[in-house]
Amino acid sequence: MGSALDDIHFDDLTSPELTDIQRQILDYTESKQIRLDLDRMLAEAIEQAGVGDDLGDTDGFGDRLAAHVAAIEADEGLTQLTRGSLRQRVVRLLRNRLSLTEVLKRYPEIESIPIEQPFIVVGMPRSGTTHLVNLIAADPRRRALPYWESQEPLPARGDGPGISGVDPRYARAKSEHDALMASAPVVAAMHDRFPEAIEEEVELLDLDLAAYVLEWHARVPGWRDYYLALDQCRHYAYLKKVLQALTFLRGPRTWVLKSPQHCEQLGPLMATFPDATVAFTHRDPVAVIQSAVTMMAYSDRLRRRSIDAPWLVDYWSDRVYRLLSACVRDRDLVPADRSLDVGFQQLNGNEMAVLDTLYERGGVALTPKVRERFERYLAGNPRGKHGRVRYDLQRHFGVSAEELRARFDFYFDRFDVRPEA
Repeated sequence: MGSALDDIHFDDLTSPELTDIQRQILDYTESKQIRLDLDRMLAEAIEQAGVGDDLGDTDGFGDRLAAHVAAIEADEGLTQLTRGSLRQRVVRLLRNRLSLTEVLKRYPEIESIPIEQPFIVVGMPRSGTTHLVNLIAADPRRRALPYWESQEPLPARGDGPGISGVDPRYARAKSEHDALMASAPVVAAMHDRFPEAIEEEVELLDLDLAAYVLEWHARVPGWRDYYLALDQCRHYAYLKKVLQALTFLRGPRTWVLKSPQHCEQLGPLMATFPDATVAFTHRDPVAVIQSAVTMMAYSDRLRRRSIDAPWLVDYWSDRVYRLLSACVRDRDLVPADRSLDVGFQQLNGNEMAVLDTLYERGGVALTPKVRERFERYLAGNPRGKHGRVRYDLQRHFGVSAEELRARFDFYFDRFDVRPEA
């Protein structure tokens, strides 16, 4: 347990008292009107990528781009700061897609690179997936996706390291992280995306504008419904193509992947990576929901003009319900001899036993040298390293743990999940 000095309490979660820095940021950005003009964003992406305007296999891509932008426009509560960051994100995704298309044209052999026997971590947000994937990534034999690379997986033409040897993509990610720590420092305690932290590959899937990621940035139920209706086998095949390009640029070719989105896409996931070994993380859905909505509410002090606590609870309770329902329905699509179910409590001191099972089922030797690396990572990254958030569902969101937990009996019945206080 952390000491009282490590505890993070929110006295102003839903009625935020902004710091001077936060107020200055909003005062500056609210004076600008951000326009999400599709033609202009594409032109900027082409200019930044330094390549032609070929977006690759565009079957339906224009429709997805239009739906993505329309969903953002439909959210009328966003600050101009958020509209600006989401506009930058669309330009970045387009730029990355253009760069990928160019690389694939120049090196067609990329698409024959095998993505062999990946380890894939699947579980709810806030259920230990980040901890587990970062731990597995300490194995140097396995390729992972650091945050800096997830944002700019392919370097723009001519954008190589300078005399310092530092990749400018890394430098940009570090600069953004430093700015975030100055404006919203509590983020590190909830989900610290420092440049080296291992990120979800759905950021790569979104080069095809086919992921659930936008739901974390804005209130976009329309996008949720649109995304859920897509043929994800197509889009997961595109994800594999991005992984092949990254493997071509920098090996090794054996990956560790993770995303909560995979909970509701186990069919496409296993069709794309049939020889994967999958670790499912499980946690009390109430703990997942309270962590997610608290993180969202804290972020909304800069992202939105007001914070709607009941909306957050309703939306994310439903979203977790959908994800877990799909996971329970499709769990057996992953062979028992190449998967394991991991309770959240096992990721707080019993990780080596989890890794022993994972490596055994994956048919991979866990060497003494790799075991030493795992133990070193665990020693240097205890839970609550950046302080622990103290949650108060009733006070901040007007709902009890028992009320939220009542709809998840099906999940407790299927898996060994312990209710948390």
